[in-house]
Amino acid sequence: MFSLALSSLRHRTAAFAAAFFALFLGAALVMTFGSLVDTALGEGVDPASEETLVIMGGVVGGWSLLLVVFAVTSTATLGVRQRAKEIALLKSVGALPGQLTRMILAEVLVLALAGAALAVPLGMAGGSLVLGLLQDGGQIAPGIEHAFGAVAVGQGFGITLLSAVGASLITARRAVRMRAAESLMDATTPPARLNGRRTAFGLLFFAGAAAQAVLTVTLGKGAGFEAQQYAGTADILFALGLACFAPVIVRGIPLPGFGTMGALTRETLRARTASLAAALVPVVLFIGAGVGTLYMQDLDGEASAGLMAEEGQQAVETLNYVVTGMIALFLCIMLINTLVASTTARSREFAQYRLAGATTGQVQTMVALETLAVTATGVLFGTLASLVTIVPFSYARTGSWTPDLDPSVYLTTIAFTAAVTFTAALLTTRRSLAVPPVTAVMA
Repeated sequence: MFSLALSSLRHRTAAFAAAFFALFLGAALVMTFGSLVDTALGEGVDPASEETLVIMGGVVGGWSLLLVVFAVTSTATLGVRQRAKEIALLKSVGALPGQLTRMILAEVLVLALAGAALAVPLGMAGGSLVLGLLQDGGQIAPGIEHAFGAVAVGQGFGITLLSAVGASLITARRAVRMRAAESLMDATTPPARLNGRRTAFGLLFFAGAAAQAVLTVTLGKGAGFEAQQYAGTADILFALGLACFAPVIVRGIPLPGFGTMGALTRETLRARTASLAAALVPVVLFIGAGVGTLYMQDLDGEASAGLMAEEGQQAVETLNYVVTGMIALFLCIMLINTLVASTTARSREFAQYRLAGATTGQVQTMVALETLAVTATGVLFGTLASLVTIVPFSYARTGSWTPDLDPSVYLTTIAFTAAVTFTAALLTTRRSLAVPPVTAVMA
């Protein structure tokens, strides 16, 4: 089965590109923060610098790990689902469940190892960049040299392999247990299911977010900028909880459009809940984590206006902006990656619509309406996640539950999210429509 896996990788490069890109970027982000711990463990590091580096590499790196695992799992799961028809055909010619599982694992292991290995230079560069920013801000002594060692490599390879293998096993388990006929039917319209595992993790994340919000308004009240240690993680936890319930959220998305294209959009929204759920996740995380952290920092700045900066406050501010920027970049790329992968896989579907009489403009309108529905829903739930951080922190720092915030930050984030989602979806659709429909159907 290993030779079959290698053959599949060679002949289906485009299908595996999205999973590889997710593994590569995830490993690079994890290695970036892991290298800060390696740096802290080096010789000649003063206690204050060591503490800052450990916080950046440990605490912040831990949250990065969680987001990376979630993003990689979502992308890998989408990739296996898109191969449901291929798996069904292999079962119909006699492939056993164990053989199919080993084939999928072999493919994922090759991708994960290649992605992690190629991510080493990017992780080294990222860690050096973060260290330089901290040194420029005065939080780290200027003479400390960046180190890239066992922690960065161990975390990068370990998390990449574990998340990829775990995602593949979870998805493959259901795919290989189905009968060939059932698999073929499922491949046509793969549903997004809310199983007990997703429900349990979602409720756990919600409970964690609620706990952090309570700690913010109790222990964080009067604690100054240190209240961020409680509030800063609430939006991420809540967004992850919402991501676990993405299948339910997608099934409740309002159905846009009128007439023929509206009806077609409604049909595709209902038939493609699995792919749409995968696309919704990075939108919710991007809006929730980005807006929540930026407004939290604005509130802290307003509360500290005219006052002498507290010890460590500059370090925390730098930390927030660096982390927000890197995680936002990762989630943005993951959003593009997911949209391109899911839209590219629809080339045959688009060709069938055209052969049935639909014009290229009508197909593009359908995709635009789908993208509008997913983007609007992601913004709505991402905003809800950000409020889990903003409202408690506002009370802790200013005593008000209704903060006076600059709307430009929020509107800019929404505009950027919409631009990314529509550009990725429509450009990929346009490229798919450039292929003659008869050729696309036969592919």
